[in-house]
Amino acid sequence: MKEKNQRGLSALLEYAGGCRKLTYLSLILSALSSLLALLPFVCLWRIIREVLEVRLDYSQATGIVRNGWMAVLFAVLAWLVYVAALVCSHGSAFRTAANMKKALLHHIARLPIGFADEMGSGKLRRIVTEVTGSTETLLAHNLPDMAGAITLPLGMLVMLFVYDWRFGLACLIPIALSFVAMMRMAGPAMQEDMRQYQNALERMSSEAVEYVRGVPVVKTFGQTVFSFHRFKASIDEYCEFCMHYTRMMRKSMLGYTVLIHSAFVFLLCLTLFLIRGDNYQTDILLNFLFYVIFTPAIATAMSKVMFMSENSMKVKDAVARTDAILGLRPLPEAERGREPGSATVELMDVTYRYSPDASAALSHLSLKAERNEIVALVGPSGSGKTTVAGLISRFFDPQEGQVLLGGVDVRQISKEELMRRVAYVFQDSRLLKRSIADNLRIAKPNASEEELLEALKKAQCSDILSRLPQGIHTVLGARGTYLSGGEQQRIAIARAMLKDADVVILDEASAFVDPECEAQVQLAFREMAKGKTVIMIAHRLSTVRNADRIYVLENGQLAEQGKHGELLEQKGLYAQMWAEYQKAASWKVGEAV
Repeated sequence: MKEKNQRGLSALLEYAGGCRKLTYLSLILSALSSLLALLPFVCLWRIIREVLEVRLDYSQATGIVRNGWMAVLFAVLAWLVYVAALVCSHGSAFRTAANMKKALLHHIARLPIGFADEMGSGKLRRIVTEVTGSTETLLAHNLPDMAGAITLPLGMLVMLFVYDWRFGLACLIPIALSFVAMMRMAGPAMQEDMRQYQNALERMSSEAVEYVRGVPVVKTFGQTVFSFHRFKASIDEYCEFCMHYTRMMRKSMLGYTVLIHSAFVFLLCLTLFLIRGDNYQTDILLNFLFYVIFTPAIATAMSKVMFMSENSMKVKDAVARTDAILGLRPLPEAERGREPGSATVELMDVTYRYSPDASAALSHLSLKAERNEIVALVGPSGSGKTTVAGLISRFFDPQEGQVLLGGVDVRQISKEELMRRVAYVFQDSRLLKRSIADNLRIAKPNASEEELLEALKKAQCSDILSRLPQGIHTVLGARGTYLSGGEQQRIAIARAMLKDADVVILDEASAFVDPECEAQVQLAFREMAKGKTVIMIAHRLSTVRNADRIYVLENGQLAEQGKHGELLEQKGLYAQMWAEYQKAASWKVGEAV
């Protein structure tokens, strides 16, 4: 997708592709519909004139029925043309919204995985779904209505001054005044308010997602939404902005509403002035009745212009937010990717910051993991363990130093080759609402059923399959078939085994595994390590005591390294963590009372 320097409607229509012609056609049809909609008023004026001319002798009124049917015909014709305009505009609008979503999703797929964590899933989801969807209202409805709203006043001006310029001028006075009031609500200053409004919605959406994810914890400890301060603060911020903006626009909106519907008052005053004394004329009464019937259409046209202005600002904001994501660059790739020579992983003097003004998550860190061994990363929360795993998988690149796989900098390895050689089991793995076989084949699409069953057996999932109605072909989420967190994690481990990658990264992969299964899972890890490099991140220290090498991280730096026994003898940070873990493992309710 090429860079977009334009903003607003012109930039939006670039996403319409060949359907852009439908947008232009809808504008023409809508304008034509507006002109046809004026003709029934002409027929109505002829009916009123004929009624007044014949007075009570209606036998002389020969054109009433004909003009009545003509009014109906023109009204139906105007409606049909307008429907045709909406059909065209909706076709273009849906294609535009779909192309925007496709452009975003294709680009997001090329961005590093760390980008999603940095932006926040709630904010990202809202831009992809709601923000792009907001363009549909403008293209499908507001834009055709705007064409009609512009054409209608022009036709009205002709009619207003053709029949009686004095009444036409009386109608224009409230229109001009209401336009001034409308510009106070829809002028350039409104664009900044719209940006702040969308920002408030994004923050609330992001915090809502985080809150929903934390509902189990909140309910476990008997808390309410008020315990989730950031979520409540985002709601309060949104509420405060809306209330402030509503109060700010109150007088302008009141003035606009009163003025746009006050044409009748101006017409009545003019009529009383013209027929003062004995100056009673039938033409004055005829024109008064005609303009009283005709002027409500002016209010409708002006309201469409106002809503069009508001939605135009929404679209400008939507295009700007879309362009902000499309403007992010994927991680650079070498023109000719190199192949790693082995499964050895090495970090050499690596420093990484999540943002330029943030403190270093890793600072001059060096470590190494060889083939045929399990390497564990432990340390306090925030010490940089997950950051190391992310750098190895190239979720992001370090600002300093190198991350090597088989002696080759991961930046020199093609994305496809790197993903083929590295398998990752996340701490909170998610399964698709498909069959277990489909979830496993994400790692190896052409895997046979025997390979799937073997991977599940190694990951200690036999007990899960035994109670599922259709075994590996059971669709998760269908007919109440759900797996616990520990069961989902074991399926994810089986998926990593099936991939048969050179490097396997386990980010708290055994955190949700039942204690009675932990020994079997450890055996599975040992089996998985044959011929591979396994990097394990864990807080539960019992899962790493048999690791071939343990790296202890603290504040993004390497504090200690060695095997379990060697680290205990050093009586450093690891020994302290082990003592605290042993104390927590032996804790009993009776001892705490």
